[in-house]
Formats: sequence, structure tokens, C-alpha cells
Amino acid sequence: MAKRGYHHGNLRQALVDAALQLIEEKGPQGFTLTEAAKAAGVTPAAVYRHFEGRDDLIAECALQGYEIFAEVMDYAYATGGPSALAKFEATGRAYLAFAAKHPGHYQAMFESGVSVNRTPELARAAEAARGVLERAAEELSQHIPAERRPPPQMFSAHVWAMSHGVVELYMRGAPGGRAPFPPEDLLETGIGIYLRGLGLIPADT
Repeated sequence: MAKRGYHHGNLRQALVDAALQLIEEKGPQGFTLTEAAKAAGVTPAAVYRHFEGRDDLIAECALQGYEIFAEVMDYAYATGGPSALAKFEATGRAYLAFAAKHPGHYQAMFESGVSVNRTPELARAAEAARGVLERAAEELSQHIPAERRPPPQMFSAHVWAMSHGVVELYMRGAPGGRAPFPPEDLLETGIGIYLRGLGLIPADT
């Protein structure tokens, strides 16, 4: 597939696709530009026509990942259900689904060490993805008295951290090898405990 993309003039995307596959296999710091070039069917020198180095290539993988991620999260939020709670929970499930379906992108985004501020485009894409969860948190917390209402950024950051923890601890190893419960159940239960603490759902729910 990479060679076909190159012959069609899409060398840049062919290199990104090759890098994503290598990231899945070896991790974001486990491959070289030479390996990416070989997987794309071109010489190492050809890589530098599009990328300054490996981190630049990984940053492009992360950028495309954030763009997909934002679309997935936005769709989950828009179609998640009739209530703010249902839509909020849908964004959490979408986070897990994205990590499972796009492991190369996910690692480039969150495990590569490449800063989201490396380029303005990457920063904007990351902000757009965070913005979906922040909107969901803001809508859900409208009924909390203002003096007890956490800022949407903090609210969403808590849930983002919880989602990330579930992915890292229970979705990144051998299937079923370390997870005491399905990851979706772990996240749903954790979010439920958090929301009960804020008084957003009844204690007996």
C-alpha cells in the first residue's frame, strides 16, 4: 500500500502510514526514519523532502490522530443520547473505541513525547479534541450550584485522565491479560462514582 501511495505522488501520506504501522509494532521511539522509508518503499533521503526528522513524522501522525479523535468524540457527543449524561458517557466510550481502533495514532498522540505545541496545527487539533469533552462537561454540570461547580476544563480533565488510565492499564496489554473487568465497565463505573460525588446522579443509581 505504501509503494502504491508513493507512485501516486502521495509520498508524505505513505510515510505516515508506514510510521503508524511501525509505531503499533515497536512504539513511537522504537523505529528509525530508515525503517519508515523502507516500509514506504523509498530511499531514506526521500523522507527529508517532507519531514525534518522522526519527531516531525510522529507529529504528523499525532496531528492526523487528533483530527480523527475530534471527529469521533464530536459524533459521540452529538448522537450519544437524549440527555447530557448520556452524551457525556458516550464521549468516554468513544475515547476507548478510538484507542482500540487507532493504536498507532493513539501512541503518537499520548506516548511519543512529542509536544502538542510542536506546530500550531497540532496544537489546534488537540484543542479541538479537548473542546468536545469540555462542552459535554459544561452541559452536564449546569445544574450544579455555581459555588460548587468545577470548571469545565477541570471536570473534563478528570474524566480524560480516567479514560487514559483505563486504556494504559487495561487495553494496552494482551487481550484480557490484565483487565479484571471489561475496560468499558471500568470506565463507566469510575465515571459514575465521580458524577455521584458531584451530585449529578443519584447515589442509588
